[in-house]
Amino acid sequence: MEFVIKISQFLLSLSLLIVLHELGHFIPAKWFKTRVEKFYLFFDIKYSLFKKKIGETVYGIGWLPLGGYVKIAGMVDESMDKEQMAGPPQPWEFRSKPTWQRLIIMLGGVTVNFILAYVIYVFASWAYGDIDIKADSIKDGYYVGNPILTDLGIKTGDRVVAINDEKIINYSDIRKKLIEAETITIANDEGSKTVTLPHDYLGKLSTSNDRTFFEIRFPFVVGAVSDSSANKSVDLKAKDIIAKINGEPLKYFDQVSDRLKPLSGQTVDVEIIREGEKLQRQLKVDSNGKFGILPAGSLSDIERVGYYEIVQKEYSFVESLGVGLTKFTGQISSYGAQLKKIFTPSTGAYKGVGGFKAIYDIFPNTWSWEFFWQITAFLSIMLGVLNLLPIPALDGGHVMFLLYEMVSGRKPSEKFLERAQMVGFFILIALVLFANGNDIFKAVFK
Repeated sequence: MEFVIKISQFLLSLSLLIVLHELGHFIPAKWFKTRVEKFYLFFDIKYSLFKKKIGETVYGIGWLPLGGYVKIAGMVDESMDKEQMAGPPQPWEFRSKPTWQRLIIMLGGVTVNFILAYVIYVFASWAYGDIDIKADSIKDGYYVGNPILTDLGIKTGDRVVAINDEKIINYSDIRKKLIEAETITIANDEGSKTVTLPHDYLGKLSTSNDRTFFEIRFPFVVGAVSDSSANKSVDLKAKDIIAKINGEPLKYFDQVSDRLKPLSGQTVDVEIIREGEKLQRQLKVDSNGKFGILPAGSLSDIERVGYYEIVQKEYSFVESLGVGLTKFTGQISSYGAQLKKIFTPSTGAYKGVGGFKAIYDIFPNTWSWEFFWQITAFLSIMLGVLNLLPIPALDGGHVMFLLYEMVSGRKPSEKFLERAQMVGFFILIALVLFANGNDIFKAVFK
């Protein structure tokens, strides 16, 4: 069932982004009276799942979900329709239109991507608001388990004061600044210090079996009891909080392992909190020093125990316009910084590049419209930025040649454009293979 939910969100988001991107090309093309021969969701190599011709355009759904396309008459594109290009230019063809019109047509897709992302951020801010945790309220620090951090002397209980000398106000600031982090200032009961991260820490983080960074410390909230657990018959319910073991307070789940290891094979007294009531139970510790209880944890659980200061903001529609713009520009800046790191081999960030499985994994295994729209907005920005890269076969490649034509007054020959398109196509294939190869490598060897 989890697979069905995740794949449904993945395909819905991908389809929405592809259709709207291609619509961004389609509308100005029709506006400038340019013939659009095909409008496809997914690629129709050899055959289509569905197609129907309306007017001069064939609308369809292909079988290969690697993208989509519009085939515009008189344009050198991935179809490599040399027969059409060999004939004399026709008034309805792309190549016959003024340069400025062709530029608008080519920029239409990424323009829609950026507009869509901004609109999503506006309405999501209006509908859901924002929820965060005040960094100053995290008195006992974060859980730190990643060797990349522990090898630098950072440990569980350390508080993050600043990243790159910029003060951390809310917990979400840590994730936002992760890509460009060079130094991290931490504090604990012993004082504070600034730690310099390795230049290739992003690459190490991408290839590490442990993907955690600075994680919020949750209480031991019962999610479910394993069927193989000796405690299966004990009266435990989801959302119960285990607060004491043998009379000693247990504040955080990350303290359980050290607490139970010396008690392997024993039966211990525990205090649980259920809907504000304190109850006593006896639980067996297995030979591995575990209860056999699957933990859970959410912001609502944190609110129940009052560990941190939860900040929840609601916005009017007018306020959401500004908040949405801030989120939009911030995400573009962050993704731009990420691309810069990826194209700098010494950072190792390219090791974290993923393909369709990586995108699929972003979606939660429970349906949430809030998360769906957040992820779709991010993917829309990603699609827009990637399409602007000056690689032939991408929108950015076409824009590059059109700008050259506008500046120089000379139009590249169709033979040159065909060759450039072919080179760009092979570059794209290589990038797709690399990204999805990374996914396969991580799935097989991690």
